[in-house]
Amino acid sequence: MNHQRANEMWKEKFIQYLRVEKNYSSHTEVSYFDDLTQFEEFVTGEVDSFDPAQIDSDLIRIWMSRLMGQGLKARSVNRKLSAVKSFFRYLKKKKVIVGNPAEMVTGPKATKKLPVFVNDPDMEKVIDDPMEYSDDFQGHRDRFLIELLYLTGMRRAELISLKDSDVDFGACTLKVTGKRNKQRIIPFSDTTKEKLKEYIAVRDTGIENKSPFLFVKEDGRPLYPKLVYNVVHNHLGSIPTLAKKSPHVLRHSFATEMLNNGAEINAVKELLGHSSLASTEVYTHVTFEELKKAYHYAHPRAKK
Repeated sequence: MNHQRANEMWKEKFIQYLRVEKNYSSHTEVSYFDDLTQFEEFVTGEVDSFDPAQIDSDLIRIWMSRLMGQGLKARSVNRKLSAVKSFFRYLKKKKVIVGNPAEMVTGPKATKKLPVFVNDPDMEKVIDDPMEYSDDFQGHRDRFLIELLYLTGMRRAELISLKDSDVDFGACTLKVTGKRNKQRIIPFSDTTKEKLKEYIAVRDTGIENKSPFLFVKEDGRPLYPKLVYNVVHNHLGSIPTLAKKSPHVLRHSFATEMLNNGAEINAVKELLGHSSLASTEVYTHVTFEELKKAYHYAHPRAKK
C-alpha cells in the first residue's frame, strides 16, 4: 500500500469512527470529510505530499491564514480547524503520530453580533398606540403580553409557563421559572399591577374555560411558542428599521434600557436569569456602541 493510499485509509477510518463511536450526524461527517480534503489539498500543494507525521503547527496556521485571506469568516475557519484537530487527536490515539501539531493552534476570534434592541420611544409607540390592538380579549392580551416581556426581560417560554399563582400582588412580584427549572423573582410597578389586574378581569370575563395559566388563547388553553412569536413579530413590524422582530428582541431591549439608565450589571444578570455574568456583559457593548454614536453625532470635533 503506497503512502497516499494509507493516509486516505486513515481519513476514511476517522469518518467511520465519527459515525460509529461518536454518533455524529451524516451532515457533520460530510462537513468533516470536506474540510479534511481541503486541508489535505493545501498541504499537498505546499510540501508535495500529505504525511500527518510531517505536518507542524506553522503549516496549520498558514492554512488558516490562507482561508481568512479568501474571505472566510472566523466561524467557518474555526469549524475547519475543529475538523483538523479531531483528525489529529484520532491519529494520535491510534498511534499513527506521536505528537498533535494542532493541539496548541488557536482559531481566529469570532466577532460577536450585538443584540438587536428597540429603544424606549419606539416601544412606547408599539405599546400605547390604540390603533395597534383590537378592543376584545385578544387585543388586551397581546398588548399586555408585549408590555410584560419588555418590562421584565423574561424569555418567551417563561412567559408561556406563567400561572396566576406566580403573581404576588401584595409584593408586586412575579415568580418566573427559567432554564433547568431555576426560579427567580421579578418585581413590577404599581402601574403594571393595575394593568395586570385589568388584563385578568378582561380574561376572566371573556374566557369560559378556566386555566391556571396567566396567558391563554380565546378557548382558554395556554399559549404556544409560535403564537407568541407571531404576536410580537406583527406588532414590532410597525418599526421599519428593526432588523429582527422576535420576542427575544424585547428581552434585549429590557437589558439595554436597564443598563443605559444606570442599573448595576449584577442586578440585570439576576433579573434576566443568566447563570454567568459573561452573558449579560454583551449588553454593555450595546450601550457603549450607543455612546459612541451619540459622541460622533453630537461632538463638533468628532465629525471632522
